[in-house]
Amino acid sequence: MSGFRPGVRLGIDVGRARVGVSRSDPDGMLAVPVETVPRDDDSVRRIADLVTAHEPLELVVGLPINLRGEDTASTVDSREFAGALARACTVPVRLVDERLSTVSAHSALRASGRRQRGSRGIVDQVAAVVFLQHALDTEKSTGNPPGTLVVLEDPLTFNEETS
Repeated sequence: MSGFRPGVRLGIDVGRARVGVSRSDPDGMLAVPVETVPRDDDSVRRIADLVTAHEPLELVVGLPINLRGEDTASTVDSREFAGALARACTVPVRLVDERLSTVSAHSALRASGRRQRGSRGIVDQVAAVVFLQHALDTEKSTGNPPGTLVVLEDPLTFNEETS
């Protein structure tokens, strides 16, 4: 085991309309919401700005695999977005399984008394918090970085490398 690596992480929950962003404290104890970024041509640039502001050790991008462990259209979209982030940012990008994080986020918001209709913007941040916290806890319990590292082979493609 390599142990927990201290440093801030940014969690990125990629959606078709919005991208939720969360961050951890430097000790990896707690993930908190940062903002919801509209999904448009400026999304990657805005997240690159957040990387500059928060100086994270890495970006942790949620990978929405279905319950059978298979890829979906959203999985492909997240991989493509992670590749764009890896090209635009100076920090490593990791893809982490985020099954059920949006469901957990909706449940947490309902439990706190928030209506779903008024929570669309915040649910993406909460989903990013849920899977980032899971990634932090996984690294602390196993001593290994979570998920897979996005490795760019050339400017147009990338591979995932399991650590």
